[in-house]
Amino acid sequence: MEKLLLYVEIHQLKKQGFKIAAIAKKLEISRNTVYKYLNMSFNEASEWVSSTGSRRKKLDTHQHLILSWLKENPDLSSAQVEDWLKEKFPSIEIGSSTVRGYVSELRDIYHIPKVIRIRDHEAVEEIPMGQQIQVDWGEITVKNQEKKPVKLYFITFVLSHSRYKYVEWLDRPFTTRDTIRCHDVFGK
Repeated sequence: MEKLLLYVEIHQLKKQGFKIAAIAKKLEISRNTVYKYLNMSFNEASEWVSSTGSRRKKLDTHQHLILSWLKENPDLSSAQVEDWLKEKFPSIEIGSSTVRGYVSELRDIYHIPKVIRIRDHEAVEEIPMGQQIQVDWGEITVKNQEKKPVKLYFITFVLSHSRYKYVEWLDRPFTTRDTIRCHDVFGK
């Protein structure tokens, strides 16, 4: 929906007595977007809309690469795109919502529908105790005592039968040596 039309529709619905949440639900937008448009005059909205059309987006320099990934892998999620970008460009600073919006926009412009693959699941035999473990790695950004963001890395082990869990944290990515050490610690 064009942004100026959205502006007009939000204001019309508000004049008709709709509450913020109802407007957001009806137009399938966030309440923050409704508030933003309600706090603008028509002239401010017009200027804002014209400025957004001429602004470069943070991911425009990577558009060709992202587009090639989407064309080759139509089932690719924006989270996977974000991971691949961070692997290829470790110094890139982007948020998940930025990537989600950019990927969605590219899909719309280039008519690349998201292919949803349905996975088949079937029951497996009950595995005896101590015979199977699930291992996974992850990362999270937290704030330290000085309120600065710090990235922490973790590895988790879950025994399939008992669901017993073990987690270990590091301030750097896990190596193969770290993984083997943690596996040995967990196994004892």
